[in-house]
Amino acid sequence: MTIRRLVPAILIAAAVAWGSAATTAAPRPAPQSKPGPNPGSRIQRDVDVAVDQPGPHDGTGMTTAYPFFADLKDLRMIFRKRALHAGASIGAHTQDDDEIYYVISGTGAYTLDGKTTSVSAGTALLTRPGSTHSLKQTGKDDLVVLITYLNK
Repeated sequence: MTIRRLVPAILIAAAVAWGSAATTAAPRPAPQSKPGPNPGSRIQRDVDVAVDQPGPHDGTGMTTAYPFFADLKDLRMIFRKRALHAGASIGAHTQDDDEIYYVISGTGAYTLDGKTTSVSAGTALLTRPGSTHSLKQTGKDDLVVLITYLNK
């Protein structure tokens, strides 16, 4: 056998032997099984959850609320969408926990602790505990926001 053929054969034999020794010396951990799907996982669409309501927190006008997954009492977070129609508002209220609004479309006036700021699509609004806030639709189109906070 020539050296050219002998060297690869020795390397392969060494690798096989090393693999066998490694397996007997330190057993490999058993593959971990992936958890199965959670039976509570689901999909909801706007049309399935939409509810017409007056502006919350003594707000003005009419809104459409989309309380996604509201029937899941063990869900640790609340996720909602709300459309504020012409002239509608979410009334001023003091926040007990962190809450985030994210403006999807339309324009509005957001008042946080007495200071009013214009808001539009792409704006995220964080209200921390103890702050007072409100939101009013101001443009020609509905002001549509996503809202999330912890479920108590």
